Amino acid sequence: MIKKNKKKIISFNKKVKFNFFIKKKFVAGIVLQGWEVKSLRQGKINISRSYILLRDNEIYLVNCEIQPLKNAFLFHSSQFFNRNRKLLLLKKEIHFLANEINKNNKYTIVPISVFWKNSFCKLNIGLALGKKLYDKRHEKKNKFLKRELSRICKNFKI
Repeated sequence: MIKKNKKKIISFNKKVKFNFFIKKKFVAGIVLQGWEVKSLRQGKINISRSYILLRDNEIYLVNCEIQPLKNAFLFHSSQFFNRNRKLLLLKKEIHFLANEINKNNKYTIVPISVFWKNSFCKLNIGLALGKKLYDKRHEKKNKFLKRELSRICKNFKI
């Protein structure tokens, strides 16, 4: 009997697809503490304002908010809950990301989603290029036209 890798999405960053073009995606592990894992199991995480930082050939998730459980005995300071969390990637992937960012300053690394893969918490990250206002308008226009076209085709049953 073969078990498939089950993915259960905990949190998804909706703003990423609106604000960035995603060029390449990576899956990274996250170094977490015990109380953070318990909070993640209840879905108490917010990655909408977080970003990824490269420092000394290591990658960190910055400004990720994990809310503690109500019955947890912890220090109640926002700095403790928003600490930098180390991401686990292969050296080859880290060097690729560092080279792409150093070559072109327009690129950035953004978190896309947090999910469970079997019993491990993983983070989907992407090498992204920021969108301009006219890109967003053009994308919105295309989405509207595509929706209208599908509506017309449905009525005529083409």
